[in-house]
Amino acid sequence: MTARQRYLVLVTSFLALVFDGVELGLMPVASLSVSKSLLGTAFTPELGGEWFARFTAALMLGAAIGGIALGSLGDRVGRTRAMGVCILFYSVFAALGAYAQDQWQMLALRFLVGLGVGGLWPNGIALVSECWSGASRPLVSGAMMAGLNAGILLLSQMALKWSITPESWRWVFQFAGAPALLGLFVLLVLPESPKWLATRGEVKAVTPLRELFQPSLIRFTLIGIFISAIPMVGAWSASKWMIPWADKIAGSANAGYKAATQGWWALGATLGSFAGAQFASWMGRRQSYAIISAATFAITFVMFQMTAPLREGFHAVVFTQGFVATLFFGWLALYLPELFPTRVRATGSGLAYNSGRFATAFGVLAAGFLFSAMGGDYPRVGTICAGIYALGCVVIWWAPDTRKGLSD
Repeated sequence: MTARQRYLVLVTSFLALVFDGVELGLMPVASLSVSKSLLGTAFTPELGGEWFARFTAALMLGAAIGGIALGSLGDRVGRTRAMGVCILFYSVFAALGAYAQDQWQMLALRFLVGLGVGGLWPNGIALVSECWSGASRPLVSGAMMAGLNAGILLLSQMALKWSITPESWRWVFQFAGAPALLGLFVLLVLPESPKWLATRGEVKAVTPLRELFQPSLIRFTLIGIFISAIPMVGAWSASKWMIPWADKIAGSANAGYKAATQGWWALGATLGSFAGAQFASWMGRRQSYAIISAATFAITFVMFQMTAPLREGFHAVVFTQGFVATLFFGWLALYLPELFPTRVRATGSGLAYNSGRFATAFGVLAAGFLFSAMGGDYPRVGTICAGIYALGCVVIWWAPDTRKGLSD
């Protein structure tokens, strides 16, 4: 590839992940307003928390299915075609959310948005990994994952300027539909991975998905699933409760506080997701993951038990939690493509990363039931669910050391 083509791939993939991040950040900041609007007089704080869990679970379930199905599509028809399809999925169905008339319609649309959200990550990461191989990969992988959280940061700043309230929330879904234009650009203009093109004519004895469970790769597949599931479940069943918690405490009199909370978290997350790949490259894959696991458990405990919304210093802790917890995702962007050869890289990365979302969907639903059982106690639910992070200190030592880089 020419230098111009490589940079076009990098910038376009970065933007696709920015808008992917907008989709991930949309419901944490908008969920209570959507529920108050669509439920009307039936709304209660406990029911709002339950619906937040349901919307999140629907997105995660869709992302899990999309990551596997559309990740596999990238190995069969090409990274860029699959990326374009994924962007169109998440943008078109997000825009339709602006016209939802009840909670169940919104729930179905969040599932369909999730298909595109999940499919984009493995194809985008595989494309960039193959176009930017060599010493620059930690920087490039970090930049890609920073894009995901930059999207959440962008959304939070927009919500600060234009409040998301029960009377005014549909605009944010209309905005989330804008990336459809980027999807068309990817399909029509973006160059394909030369490595994928070189393997396109290979005769495959089995499909990429089946090959991942053959004796030569099954260990890597299972390890990839476990190490992806831990930060994913932790992020959505524990960390994300901070935003509806801030919304509840601040109330309608301070409608911008939840957006400010998400903004501080997203700023930390943007820096953390970039630094995660650098930390993994410097410290070593296994050692760095273990350190991140212990640190994330500690800071999440502090956030829920030693501070609270509207207290002095709360946003500083939120920023720190965002930074530490998202080191995982820069780490994963570097590590997962290294586990799998080119012919199954998008499928393998997608299966590993998004299988964690199956666990997340059930984990978030369980957290929702726990939330109701505990009378809407956000700190207790967040603290209990944060225990998942501690498992990372143990599981990582079964993972292979891939310090040398890509497997082919």
